[in-house]
Amino acid sequence: MADLQGSPRASRAGRVAVVVSRYNELVTKRLLEGAERCLREHHVPEDAVDVIWVPGAFELPVAAETAAASGRYAAIVALGCVIRGETPHFEYVAGEAARGLGNVALAHRLPVGFGVLTTESLEQAMARAGGEAGNKGYEAAEAALTTASVLAQVTRAAPRD
Repeated sequence: MADLQGSPRASRAGRVAVVVSRYNELVTKRLLEGAERCLREHHVPEDAVDVIWVPGAFELPVAAETAAASGRYAAIVALGCVIRGETPHFEYVAGEAARGLGNVALAHRLPVGFGVLTTESLEQAMARAGGEAGNKGYEAAEAALTTASVLAQVTRAAPRD
C-alpha cells in the first residue's frame, strides 16, 4: 500500500501561472506578494512564474483555462477578492469564479490554487491578505505546489498497461 502525500518543497513544479484580479487591487496585490513569497521559499525560479492580470474575479476562470490549455504550466494560482455589497452580485461573481476554476482543474488535471477571498468587508479581506489571518495568496500557492507534487506521485505510481 502506497501513502502518497505532496510536498511543496519536494515539488519540481515547472512553470506556474498566477492569475490575479485587478478589482480590489489593494487586497489582490497583497495576495500576490504572499503567493510570490511562497513560490520563492519553495525554490520556484522567478523566471518560471508568469503573473497574468485580469479585470475581476469573474475573469479568473477564462484566464486560468487559457493558461491551462496552453500546456505551459504545471500549476496555476488564482487570486481575487469579492467583497459582499448590497446586491446579489457577490453570490454570482464568487460562485462563478469558484465553479469556473474548479472546472479548469478537473478538465486539465492541473492544480489550481484557490486564493479568491469572499468577505463581508474590506477589513476582513485585509486580514486574510497578510494581516492577522495570514495570507491566503501564500496558502493558495502552497496548495498548488503540494497538489502538483502529489499528482506527479500518482502518475508515477499508476500501473502501466
